[in-house]
Amino acid sequence: MKRTKIIYWITTSIVCLFASTAVFMNTKMAIDGATHLGIPHYLGLEVSIGQLIGLVLLIVPSVPARIKEWAYVGFGIMYLTALNAHLSVNDPIANSIMAIVFFGLLIVSYTSFHKIMASKV
Repeated sequence: MKRTKIIYWITTSIVCLFASTAVFMNTKMAIDGATHLGIPHYLGLEVSIGQLIGLVLLIVPSVPARIKEWAYVGFGIMYLTALNAHLSVNDPIANSIMAIVFFGLLIVSYTSFHKIMASKV
């Protein structure tokens, strides 16, 4: 069980650290990236707010499991949408690798979370 908790906290922390940096990344590079992908600029603000809410929900231990699951769903949709956006504009796979890596980390965090919840019952 201790190993599962360590895996959970490491993967969740990495996902949330990435989300927190993305929240505050409203630089010219991010705007150019959104333009390249054909995404409206206002959507970047909505995604940033969603990531901020999601990372708080995942990190705070007292949040109910059902709410955490929705945060996982939101992050999963975001990473899959990012992958789809990069592939739809014919970007090389190297540009999409971050979405794949963080989706994988999210899956590991999610399965670890459920193992921890199952052991509490």
